[in-house]
Amino acid sequence: MLIDLAQVLAGLAVLLVAGDLLVRGAVNLALRLGIPALMVGMTVVAFGTSAPELVVSVQAVWIGAGGLALGNVVGSNIANILLVLGLPALIAPLAVDRALRRDFTIMMAATALFMVLAAGGVFHTWQALVLLAGLGLMLGDNLRRARAIRAENHAAAADASGDDLEGADPALPGWKLALFLGLGIIGLPIGAQLLVAGAVDIAAALGVSDALIGLTLVAVGTSLPELATTLLAAWRREAGVAMGNVIGSNIFNLLCIIGVAGLVGPIPVPETMLRLDLWVMAASSLLLLPFILRGSPITRPVGLALSLAYAGYITLLVVRGG
Repeated sequence: MLIDLAQVLAGLAVLLVAGDLLVRGAVNLALRLGIPALMVGMTVVAFGTSAPELVVSVQAVWIGAGGLALGNVVGSNIANILLVLGLPALIAPLAVDRALRRDFTIMMAATALFMVLAAGGVFHTWQALVLLAGLGLMLGDNLRRARAIRAENHAAAADASGDDLEGADPALPGWKLALFLGLGIIGLPIGAQLLVAGAVDIAAALGVSDALIGLTLVAVGTSLPELATTLLAAWRREAGVAMGNVIGSNIFNLLCIIGVAGLVGPIPVPETMLRLDLWVMAASSLLLLPFILRGSPITRPVGLALSLAYAGYITLLVVRGG
């Protein structure tokens, strides 16, 4: 068991480092190729930051552990709201921009679509294609909106420079760019292999389903970057973008990760997940509605309630045993 746990932790570490290197390399390569920073931010960065979860889910489906892939997505979405927003709010209130109403609506629509498709009991190829079509529509809508905002603000110069993009470095040498890309591309599958193999072995040793391990250990692990970033921002009193990051991450998890993984092979939906976990995910998402509508911050008492709700959910999962 200790060896398996060490393998999981090593896999997570490799995934986080490789994912960061891939994003940095891809951002700078895209900007050097003349791709507008606007499009880089909405595509390269968005996909790059989801790469660890994506590769883990694809690897899990490839070896027949589809429950782990599904649990990773559902568990990550729950953790993103209850944990990633709850814990930082204990440090400082998290600002909520009412401009996120449209994005919140898209997230709820993606959640509803995901649950309807999951009700069939299995994600086959056609369900995966439906999710990817939804992702394409969302990206196209965001691109149109971003272009309109840029035109209104006359920010073409900022778009061309890409200086505000995370990982952008105009002075980055070519050899280092290639090194970042190479290490990221090589490291992601290695980290995913370590994480998935260790997680499956732990599930077998404990006599629980791979879906439970995906909902807990893997989901929390792959949500650590978002949690660490938001905690640090809250400590610096700069966590105003946390809500937008969580909403965007949840949309990508639902539409992109299961959409791509579903093309690799069928992903069965456990009955227990249909009865509980999907509804917890939907309810957690709906908890954001009053804050989005009023633009009111997530205060410390709310953060405490969210954190306790997540602790209660994890306890329920452990007691349920799968």
